[in-house]
Amino acid sequence: MATPSSPVRLLIVGAGNRGAQYARYAQHYPGAAQIVAVAEPRDFQREQLAALHNIPAANVVHDWRVLAERPRFADGVIIATQDAMHTEPAIAFAERGYHLLLEKPMAPTADDCRQIVAAVQRNGVMLAVCHVMRYTRYTQALKRLVEAGRIGTVVSMQHLEPVGFWHQAHSFVRGNWRNEAQSSPMLLAKSCHDLDWIRYVIGRRCTQVSSFGSLRHFRADQRPPGAADRCLDCAIAEECPYAAPRFYLNRVRAGNTGWPVDVITNDRTEAGVLEAMRTGLYGRCVYACDNDVVDHQVVNLQFEDGATAAFTMTAFTRQRDRETHLFGTHGEIYGDGAHIRIDDFRTNTSETLDINLSADGSILSGHGGGDEGVMRSFVAALAQNDPRQILSGPEETLESHLMVFAAEQARNEGRVVLVE
Repeated sequence: MATPSSPVRLLIVGAGNRGAQYARYAQHYPGAAQIVAVAEPRDFQREQLAALHNIPAANVVHDWRVLAERPRFADGVIIATQDAMHTEPAIAFAERGYHLLLEKPMAPTADDCRQIVAAVQRNGVMLAVCHVMRYTRYTQALKRLVEAGRIGTVVSMQHLEPVGFWHQAHSFVRGNWRNEAQSSPMLLAKSCHDLDWIRYVIGRRCTQVSSFGSLRHFRADQRPPGAADRCLDCAIAEECPYAAPRFYLNRVRAGNTGWPVDVITNDRTEAGVLEAMRTGLYGRCVYACDNDVVDHQVVNLQFEDGATAAFTMTAFTRQRDRETHLFGTHGEIYGDGAHIRIDDFRTNTSETLDINLSADGSILSGHGGGDEGVMRSFVAALAQNDPRQILSGPEETLESHLMVFAAEQARNEGRVVLVE
């Protein structure tokens, strides 16, 4: 196990986009962390990660259960499987004494979330959930301003998640998170980040919620006349903003073969991408998929001192960072992920802080630096045996997940729901 002079030893369970991204931390900081095992059912992703980290063949496995059945041989495990596959490995590895870094959401039901928290507490291990938005330089700067009283007491908040028209089509119409039964509701899969972030910034417990939203556009009755089942066969693809070649083929031709191209095929040549669009999930017409998650939703939240927040998630935007307005008794704050503007009512002055962090596609800048931030905190917590390093521990994460479940209940039942 890790000592003050040795790196923290980690297992990877799920070597897809998120698992591979977190594992990159060990490449950038080999003295801090080492990847010693990987479990992934897909051959290409498993072998690629194993090669990058020089993992011994005995520790490169198809099924995570093989690793969980062994005596503990590492300090922690990063669980980055699909949403519905979190609970079983999280509990199993906690029972073996591993500390856990768990991709969000924790699990698709409140009961499963509680089971994970109970397993962590029962076995005395640490849990960090990848609410990476908490860990960004931008969030920490905003949090300090609020806690310092720069705008007095926060009375209300408006927060926008502009998912982006093509991101919605890629991930939530054609992709892995398109169907509630196969993954989870949109609010949990995409926006549990945001409700958790709102709770973190406001710093008070949420007491009740209401919510409205629906699948408005990406459905069969919105299909334009003449549209084909697949984009490559479609006579009107040139005029469709959601045509798959716009998203994937144009990127490959420009030399961009990372996300999202690496999601649709392992063969990231033009021929490979064409074949993926011809035969796979990501070449389907967005009006002829098996998606059912919402494409727009609003959530209204009330907090224990009467403060309120209004959250909007919508697919129908250009791709950009989230935007937030905080309204306080002495001023207001506007932030866009890169800049924070503070307007002070007492002095009638304005100040703008530039918190921009350029994205280069590495662990250093993913999610505005949040990917590195959560890994740095988790590794430090394990190295120092100090759970205080973790900003998204079990109790905080369970609370914000219960906010999400209450909001979904409110949307489905058309009423205000109390948050447990």
